[in-house]
Amino acid sequence: MQITQNRTLSGILCLCLGIAVFSLQDALIKAVAGTYPVSQALLIRAVVSLPILLVLVHRDVGLRALVSTNWRFLVARSAILFVSYCAYYLAIPALPIADVAALFFMAPLIILTMAGPYLGERVPWQSLAAGSVGLVGVIVMVNPSAGIFEWAALLALGSAWLYSFSQLMARKIGVSESATTMAFYQNAAYLVGAVAVTALLSAADFHHAGHPSLDFLTRPWVWPSLRDFLMMGACGVIAAAGMVLLGQAYRLAPANKAATFEYTGLLWAPLWGFLFFAEVPDSGTLLGALLIVGAGIFALNAGGRRLQAVPAKASVD
Repeated sequence: MQITQNRTLSGILCLCLGIAVFSLQDALIKAVAGTYPVSQALLIRAVVSLPILLVLVHRDVGLRALVSTNWRFLVARSAILFVSYCAYYLAIPALPIADVAALFFMAPLIILTMAGPYLGERVPWQSLAAGSVGLVGVIVMVNPSAGIFEWAALLALGSAWLYSFSQLMARKIGVSESATTMAFYQNAAYLVGAVAVTALLSAADFHHAGHPSLDFLTRPWVWPSLRDFLMMGACGVIAAAGMVLLGQAYRLAPANKAATFEYTGLLWAPLWGFLFFAEVPDSGTLLGALLIVGAGIFALNAGGRRLQAVPAKASVD
């Protein structure tokens, strides 16, 4: 019993540290979003992550595992994650980091709700009720009645939906494919996708859209300063380190217990937003985030015995 408790505690500590590490990536991306396009940041991140992931795959399952019979499924999942990742970071220039993070944390509720129709798993009514409460939290945060709607919030929600589906796909194929193999395919999709987006937008000559999110998408590439290059490259190191920590967390601790601590990300998001960008969450953000987090924790705990929870941010970064 004591050994089990120690493993669970170690897993939870790894998860909290992994979430803290991953949260730094949001601040780094927001710092360069006003100068560089998202595709450039993605490409630099993917190039830096590539050798690290190769080493992890080699140590975990061997490089031959990358030649998988499930490659079509892996590619499709990775493409979905690429779009999810882009949507999440395109929202960051237009919204406070805390808002984007809170909206994205609808993902655990979406996963629990979609597990029934997609995987045929029985979803407890408590999880469905919690999903409704989380949706109320989203409405409170977006506040459509105020007459000032920032459509970039839809990017964060779209990212959460796509990420949720990709995680359900991971659960379906997780029996035959390792986490490191899936992470490698995901990183490859970021690299190829960044080049494809750059080529498409360059051919269309579509620049200066006049909105922070669209500008971050369409801005032409520029040669980065050493400081900015290091910040974008650091995202690759952060992604690899975070993946190891989260993988270790869910190896040691029961998923339904560990997943609750994914919400510690909402402690870091407003902190980095305040320290680096002087962002102060308003009352609507705080109330909406409280509803989403409360609903998520209740759903994970209520459904933990019947439905193994999926990590809330283990692969999007």
